[in-house]
Amino acid sequence: MNTEETWQEITSEEAIKEFSQLNDEQYRRKMQRRQQVQAKRIADAIAQKGLVIVNTGNGKGKTTAALGMVMRSLGHGYRVAIIQFIKGSWEPAEKRVLEMWPDQLVFHAMGEGFTWDTQDRDRDIEKAYAAWQKSLEYIQNPDYQLILLDEINVALKLGYLQVEDILAGLRTKPELTHVILTGRGAPTPLIDFADLVTEMTLIKHPFREQGVKAQPGIEF
Repeated sequence: MNTEETWQEITSEEAIKEFSQLNDEQYRRKMQRRQQVQAKRIADAIAQKGLVIVNTGNGKGKTTAALGMVMRSLGHGYRVAIIQFIKGSWEPAEKRVLEMWPDQLVFHAMGEGFTWDTQDRDRDIEKAYAAWQKSLEYIQNPDYQLILLDEINVALKLGYLQVEDILAGLRTKPELTHVILTGRGAPTPLIDFADLVTEMTLIKHPFREQGVKAQPGIEF
């Protein structure tokens, strides 16, 4: 269990109720025991493993969270590849920022926009397949430590790609390479295969509730 999971443990409603009933000495002993348990978990943990990470769900923030990992990797001097499967017709602000790392990062916008914009299923399938072939070049290249496949889950949900092909490709990655797959509707076999899965839950959205359009700095 990592530090984040431990924090979730001690901030659960049950834990908060329990802690509120402890005196100062009991609280100190409780935290000492948790500290010892956490230290042992860390000592016993695997040092490194290339992760398959899935960000899915109907809420905002899937790509944004993935880009946070991209920034961390760049900060460590790692090489990163980003392949966009759907939003390729955009010129996102993130791309302009990330172009400041030309020696570490490559960015391929392979899609032509959302499906309701293209209105051409055969061409969408062709573009998704081309994006996947490009992705494999980086997934199988040990010089790249992180690969972001942005909105690939949408291509899977729409049937443009087959999950069996994606899983087969992911199995060919080097041992320490991380791959992030974003987009709503991630299929169950991909979720089962992944090491880390986060579901963004939509509670409120300014467009749905207030009719506010996508804004620079927030959506793009």
